[in-house]
Amino acid sequence: MALRAESGTGQGSVERLLADMPLRAGGFIVTLYGDVVGARGGEIWIGNIIEACAAVGISETLVRTAVSRLVAAGRLEGRRTGRRSFYRLSEAARAEFDEASRAIYGPDSPAGWRFVFVPEALGDGTMAQLERAGFARLKPQLAVGPDRIAVPDGALTFAAKPETGLENLSEFAATAWDLGAHARAYRGFIDRFSGLERAPLPPGPTALTLRLLLVHVYRQARLRDPRLPPEALPANWPGHGARKLFARVYLALSVAADSHVGSGFEAVGGALAATTPTTEMRLTLLARTAQG
Repeated sequence: MALRAESGTGQGSVERLLADMPLRAGGFIVTLYGDVVGARGGEIWIGNIIEACAAVGISETLVRTAVSRLVAAGRLEGRRTGRRSFYRLSEAARAEFDEASRAIYGPDSPAGWRFVFVPEALGDGTMAQLERAGFARLKPQLAVGPDRIAVPDGALTFAAKPETGLENLSEFAATAWDLGAHARAYRGFIDRFSGLERAPLPPGPTALTLRLLLVHVYRQARLRDPRLPPEALPANWPGHGARKLFARVYLALSVAADSHVGSGFEAVGGALAATTPTTEMRLTLLARTAQG
């Protein structure tokens, strides 16, 4: 089901979503770059960042502080043209954003398994890095995870393929990972955003705000999920329904949202494009997800 095509402000939907959704300026700006800016050259005028954040109640002061922190962290780079400031993704951040975009907008790719042994010389921080990426710690120096996840340099890796007892794979996954936490995140996403499918289609500025909130919440659930092979997941896994809902609502909002981007968002070289080959490919992939 898609959003109804009649006109509506959509402001009530924004207010309902924000009622119990604490937003941090830095995290929301990351969502803005991931959904809008990265696919259109990676640079934007700070006035547009302030505008997008104001629509969800984040003040200009908080925006400027968050942007400064992202610059200090090496994720953004700033430059001035006249009295205007523009910020673009750093090369290191772009690689990170590209990987996240594949997970959020792209299809689920088949995955095998990998065991990783972390030598003492790498320190416990390496194991913590693996856990943040979606690995499960089995012993102090041994972890397991899908083979799509990058492994730190210096770690010993074993490619793994289950051969017998496949009926026990879901029990193994439930023992190694806290899948309940991920299931709750997906159910929360569904509860929060399913109402948008019954709402009137809002005008461009509100459509963009709603889409950014949609991506922001889904991104947190999706990127924290280890995205295990389907045969390792419980029956009726809510991640599948959340993914289809994300695709349907994203598609419904995108014509109006992208038109607003093209009419008012700027980089040093001029207006951002309403659509690009990257944004068109996203829509194509999400359409397949919605229909699958």
